Amino acid sequence: MKKLMTMLMLLVAAQMFAQFQDPISLKHAIKVDGAEAVLTFNATIDDGWHLYSTNLPEGGPTSATLNIDKIEGAELVGPLQPGAGEIEKFDPMFDMKVKYFELTATFTQKIKITASEYKIEGYLQYGACNDENCLPPTNYDFTIKGTADIKAAAPVKVDAKKPEKPVEKPAAKPAEPQQKPAEAVAEAPVEAAPAAPAAAAPAALGDDYVKQLWTPVVDKLKAYEETTDRSLLMIFLLGFGGGLVALLTPCVWPIIPMTVSFFLKRTKSRKQSLTEAITYGVSIIVIYLALGLIVTLCFGASALNALSTNAVFNIFFCLLLVLFGASFLGGFELTLPSSWVNKVDEKASNTTGLLSIFLMAFTLALVSFSCTGPIIGFLLVEMSTKGELFGPAVGMFGFALALALPFTLFALFPTLLKQAPRSGGWMNTVKVVLGFVELAFALKFFSVADLAYGWRLLDREVFLAIWIVLFACLGLYLLNIIRFPHDDEGEKKTSVPCFFIALFSLAFAVYMVPGLWGAPCKAISAFAPPMWTQDFSLNKDVIHPASYDYEEGMRIAREQGKPVLLDFTGHGCVNCREMEAAVWTDNRVIDILQQKYVLISLYVDDKTPLPEVITVEEQGQQKKLRTIGDKWSYLQRVKFGANAQPFYVPVDNEGNPLNSSYGHKKSVDEYLKFLNTGLENYNK
Repeated sequence: MKKLMTMLMLLVAAQMFAQFQDPISLKHAIKVDGAEAVLTFNATIDDGWHLYSTNLPEGGPTSATLNIDKIEGAELVGPLQPGAGEIEKFDPMFDMKVKYFELTATFTQKIKITASEYKIEGYLQYGACNDENCLPPTNYDFTIKGTADIKAAAPVKVDAKKPEKPVEKPAAKPAEPQQKPAEAVAEAPVEAAPAAPAAAAPAALGDDYVKQLWTPVVDKLKAYEETTDRSLLMIFLLGFGGGLVALLTPCVWPIIPMTVSFFLKRTKSRKQSLTEAITYGVSIIVIYLALGLIVTLCFGASALNALSTNAVFNIFFCLLLVLFGASFLGGFELTLPSSWVNKVDEKASNTTGLLSIFLMAFTLALVSFSCTGPIIGFLLVEMSTKGELFGPAVGMFGFALALALPFTLFALFPTLLKQAPRSGGWMNTVKVVLGFVELAFALKFFSVADLAYGWRLLDREVFLAIWIVLFACLGLYLLNIIRFPHDDEGEKKTSVPCFFIALFSLAFAVYMVPGLWGAPCKAISAFAPPMWTQDFSLNKDVIHPASYDYEEGMRIAREQGKPVLLDFTGHGCVNCREMEAAVWTDNRVIDILQQKYVLISLYVDDKTPLPEVITVEEQGQQKKLRTIGDKWSYLQRVKFGANAQPFYVPVDNEGNPLNSSYGHKKSVDEYLKFLNTGLENYNK
């Protein structure tokens, strides 16, 4: 157990502090045959990431391009060519088909050797994304040189109709006025201030102040990070709540008094009966915990993370929850083969000791499957898609703990059984309510697949319309206006608890109605499709940054006496657009960003060339900053120790962080809390 807790703590620490991501590993090699040569780039891609291919349309993500700084004794023949394994898929955020690679990628460039000695210097630029972050355009620098026997080989054939030219850098707009000629910069150790990669600062800023703005604050940023894993805690609470709900179903609640009475009457010694009841509860925990561990071992950490965005799995989860929902509504009964239950029950009767008690607990799990199965299925689906390695195990522990507690407590205090509610029609009402909830959550999983494939079958207004109808029907059911086949026809009165739940359900349905015309509906922002999928919206508020330049924006903030929100983004960052569509459209977020912060948006893929190429030393390697985007990407890496977008961090007027960073989490409430915490720390 101690080793398990240590492992959990290490995983938590890794997740909290590992912001710098390097999911692409590149190597290059050249094969020379006389006057012909082939330059090959082989990429290894981390699971869950994809590397974009070549020749993507304008306005899309970063294409893989070969850029040459210096070439002697050789010529490029044709463009850079992608290898096998290219995937083509429609991306709804860019409204175009994009091509990318997963796990591995290969690019090749044909070269004609024109002299006995050759030398080529350049870089391969690429873009990569996963479902939470996008990397800035990343440069892989290379230098190759050698000798070749160009007389021994036939000349390279080139299409005369289409003469080939060396790959050139894409044309870029002129540099912005505030960009000054730059000097070489060397990266300093953490918390030592590297010189900003600009020789002169805006007139209103002094050199010392600019140096302060570029000082690394990685340790200060880490100090704001959470020290506990809230995700696992929430999964445990979700499982515990599911266990409490399962207790109230007709398959479990009536069994509690019978099981407790059995243990009390089985032995004459009260001490032994209590021991057996506790053992029974522990056995329930072991059974369901084993189920969670099996799911973890079968899938593993990377697969569980992939489940959260895999379209096929999400469609499967949607259909599974629809099946469970229909079962709870009374369409059919999900039961395990009776032979399984009979065999386990027979084994329990013929054995003694701890094995007998364990088999009794296993019998309970089998007998109650028709009620607990859909709840367990829903929980495992939700826990698995959280991307947490121990999510299913932690969730099933919470579920089993809630399920086992009553058996143990009633055995310890038998008089409590007299005060427990009796079985009745209310348990069937619990099942129906769960059926409606599972149908509602099924749409959430279908939405993921719908967005991935660009079907546009479940746009935001369609999603809201279905949820409005579902929760309205739930309210009408609780008021006995809608009835199902297995409901008690004699029950015509509405209980007080049912009335209040119906009131909440109907009010929730009414609350979502304005969302059909573009209202944010913040309470469901984590479940509904993003705002950009809405065909018709009356919400026209748009956020405009105060500046697209770091030093200039900091000067504005200093003059106005306001904190700064740095927005490291990219034109080709799909997750950045999702955040802007799902979170930045909320009126409260708009008000805070426009009135209380100075927003600086720094595009790490801005192709505007710097007046001079800047050479920096980073992690022991020489790197060149060629564009404005390179400069902002370098700022993000050296100052904050991160390189993925979207990346939001509030800073004071000296560039010190005011809160932890924020990434791709489409929750309006969490984002508001993030912004308000930064304001509070600034005002202190």
